[in-house]
Amino acid sequence: MTPTTHPEAQAERSAETRSRILDAALSEFAANGLAGARTEQIAQAAGVNKALLYYYFESKEKLYSAALEMVSARIRDRSMAVFLREASPGERMLRAALDHFDRILTQREFQTLMQHEMMRLHKGESGELLVLVKRVFAPLHAMFQSMVREGIALGELIEADWLQMVLTALGGNVFYFLSAPIWRYILPFEPFEKGALQARRVATVQFLGQAIFQDRKHGAELAAKVLNDTPMPDYEEFKSLEVKPK
Repeated sequence: MTPTTHPEAQAERSAETRSRILDAALSEFAANGLAGARTEQIAQAAGVNKALLYYYFESKEKLYSAALEMVSARIRDRSMAVFLREASPGERMLRAALDHFDRILTQREFQTLMQHEMMRLHKGESGELLVLVKRVFAPLHAMFQSMVREGIALGELIEADWLQMVLTALGGNVFYFLSAPIWRYILPFEPFEKGALQARRVATVQFLGQAIFQDRKHGAELAAKVLNDTPMPDYEEFKSLEVKPK
């Protein structure tokens, strides 16, 4: 076996250190935003000193940009995998809606950072959101548009405005999670309890299977297929979302 050369080993250690810093930064920025995040805390969590942190990223702002781009690229790649799947446009729409629901559950740091960025934009501050729109969200938007129009042209999906179709597929997910503080006073159950989340993700896909397909039987069959081969993510990943009774 040929031993790893010194330059190769050094490159591996460098990449591993950079990855640890980015993961630590992602957690710190999601919890406290750019202004409130402490580089000392990031360095400590990553197991490095501040000098090494600045060696890799030069400034807190550049570290923030790198962490945001890293997590956004993960979301982009995950979504693209759904769009490029070998399946009909309708099935891919159902899978995209379910993946979006599960992403909100399991990618809380990304959701929080997006909220920070939108608040910065509303305040008139320069931020990273417009860059991310160009690099991440615009390509996904184009894929959604193409997928819906293909489904309509093939006669699988109903004749409807493509943007409204996308808003219908994704908007309910966003509204459910953002409105959880209100749902707690209205619904007779905890909206983030495991059973409630399981029921909601099933209902989301089943509803779309009835609402956006020309042939409802075909839509219902696809909905069942998608749900059967896409198990709910590990509940421990988002169990902290529940509100415990006092």
